[in-house]
Amino acid sequence: MVSLPLVTTTDSESSGPRKNHLLNWSLDQLKDWLQEQGQKPFRAKQIRRWLFSGRATSFEEMTDLPAKLRTQLEEHFVIFNASEAVVSKSKDGTEKILVRLADGGEVECVLLRDGPRRSICVSSQVGCAMGCVFCASGLDGVDRNLTGGEILEQMLRLQQRLPATERLSHIVMMGMGEPLANLPGVLAALDVARNEDGLGISPRRITISTVGLPPAIDKLAAAGIPYNLAVSLHAPNDELRSELVPVNRKVGIEPVLQAADRYFHSSGRRLTFEYVLLGGINDGDEHARQLSQILRGRSVMMNVIPYNPVEGLPYRTPSGAAIARFRAILESAGVNVNFRQRKGDEINAACGQLRRNRGGQKAAT
Repeated sequence: MVSLPLVTTTDSESSGPRKNHLLNWSLDQLKDWLQEQGQKPFRAKQIRRWLFSGRATSFEEMTDLPAKLRTQLEEHFVIFNASEAVVSKSKDGTEKILVRLADGGEVECVLLRDGPRRSICVSSQVGCAMGCVFCASGLDGVDRNLTGGEILEQMLRLQQRLPATERLSHIVMMGMGEPLANLPGVLAALDVARNEDGLGISPRRITISTVGLPPAIDKLAAAGIPYNLAVSLHAPNDELRSELVPVNRKVGIEPVLQAADRYFHSSGRRLTFEYVLLGGINDGDEHARQLSQILRGRSVMMNVIPYNPVEGLPYRTPSGAAIARFRAILESAGVNVNFRQRKGDEINAACGQLRRNRGGQKAAT
């Protein structure tokens, strides 16, 4: 495993000219640049291999490139444009990185180890505008969308934390931000992640999570790539969902379900619905029965996630008895249910917790 420094000085922070973030460049853009530099376009794929399968963190490591080209790359580009402000590791093997972007914004990404699986959860925005009341990510609103390169950099930084004998197996766009509110950046990053000269991860092992933005779900379907779609419901009726997920006031559960159905028919991928279980709020028997009703007849997997408490918020984890009853009601109604195991509690692994609990403090350089 290559150990990266917690904080590094990027060109955007220094007095020198700002270099291009190489991860933002498409393969065709890189080929064009190479030709302008008097280099052969086929070198673009060599560079890509070094970045994604060779795990190179510097151009000097790209030893099969001509020395002149390595110098040209060093003069014009940076591979990593951000820095690692904080790295935390849990007893269960979960690792979380607080990434400080070139403009000072911070996002979080997580590596999860589960048997042979090496899954990563990455962010798509600095903050979030969806306003879910129990989520630390959106407590301060949204600053901006991430570029495709900034999303890819999170993936590569997490990949660096694996030994050479291991590779990433799954990607989940479920970190900070609403991925479908940044569809161009997300799709640009995932196009590289799924490509053989990128990370080579099948779309069937890539999940995009959303609170449910019907027009954006339809755009995702039109892209024609069979990613898994996970829709965060968190409530079985509009009244409660509008309290927990304020954007629901403009959308409503039924349009979200209809858009999800269209995605299913377009992609052929079974839908996943997410439900964060909040003690005393959405974990009652009547909530489970209502949830069973709206999911009836749909080919779905229901992921139920007992709440991971956030300091400063009034929500709590449900009791064991409430969790057991909720599960029993769903299963008796024929709903496919998976109760997700919480990971990384002691390292603030829930979205936005690490950034918020640091109180905006900057790590020492």
